[in-house]
Amino acid sequence: MATEKHSPSANQIVITVIEVIGFLAYSVALIIAAIYKACLPSAYQHRKNINGQIALITGGGGGLGRLLALRLARLGSTVVLWDVNEKAVEETVGLVKGVGGKAYGYKCDLADKEDVYRVAKKTQEDIGDVSILINNAGVVSGHTLLNTPDHLIKRTFDVNVVAHFWTVKAFLPKMIEKDNGHIITIASLAGHIGVPKLVDYCSSKYAAVGFDESLKIELENQGIKGIKTTVVCPYFIQQTGMFDAVNSKFFPRLKANDVADRTIDALLKDEHIVIVPGYFRWFMPLKLWMPWSVLSYFISYMLPDAAPQHQPNPIVQIKESEDSLPQKITNNSLSASISQTNPSFDTKGKDL
Repeated sequence: MATEKHSPSANQIVITVIEVIGFLAYSVALIIAAIYKACLPSAYQHRKNINGQIALITGGGGGLGRLLALRLARLGSTVVLWDVNEKAVEETVGLVKGVGGKAYGYKCDLADKEDVYRVAKKTQEDIGDVSILINNAGVVSGHTLLNTPDHLIKRTFDVNVVAHFWTVKAFLPKMIEKDNGHIITIASLAGHIGVPKLVDYCSSKYAAVGFDESLKIELENQGIKGIKTTVVCPYFIQQTGMFDAVNSKFFPRLKANDVADRTIDALLKDEHIVIVPGYFRWFMPLKLWMPWSVLSYFISYMLPDAAPQHQPNPIVQIKESEDSLPQKITNNSLSASISQTNPSFDTKGKDL
């Protein structure tokens, strides 16, 4: 027996048309509002007050994390710093206190889920509920895929993105309870475009960008309006010990202070996505229609060598021991403390 086909009734058609018109009208209104906000001079844009809030920064022992800590302290936030390098954390705490801020440091191995949860619990017990979470810690190996040992690939993902799941799960419940919070993901432009010798790094940053976007949509779908998320995607940054010697044509590497300033500004303005430098935002759509041959040539020409510090590729066996790797790769600090990796940087904070 043939299945009868039911044509939509007149009422169903009218309802569908009304829904489509409503959707389009609301979308246009949102676009207009976004354009207005984008065109509004920065001086006139609303910035929230974070005085008295508790801000936690992973990878706070040096680099960008240290610079963010100093800026948050000057804005009146209590700063909590996590890093696997205990000495580097102590140095940052001292710098923050030196400018009159409140700071607390904890040693935490972000590649260890249980350690993350343990230190998170201790942080809440000692200091209070975190309302600003900045997932900043990152590591990079900088070798071709086949020359990157398995344990370094795993570490890259554990630190650069998997740890975000554990930190957010640890602190988000209290943010939801208080309907107040801000989660910042420090990703990278390498989370939008692939780069040779950074297969593991780019993949982890792609995942970090997706983590932020998915979390943002999930919170909005649940009707949670008091918690904001921001993903920051900078180009290669100087003075962090990770990409200080990257060979880049035409586009200069960024100053860490500029990225820190832009990140704090995005936090205060509740921005969703930050591309640094801003003009790269206009290049990103080209990837969708540019022929692969052109895109590949462009990347190879602009970044002849993206390996950090121009490290030579090691000859890696399948089960290579960590002791046989170059010292730079086995550095014990997630944030690659400035004072250890960049001797030309003034560790007394003159450039902070």
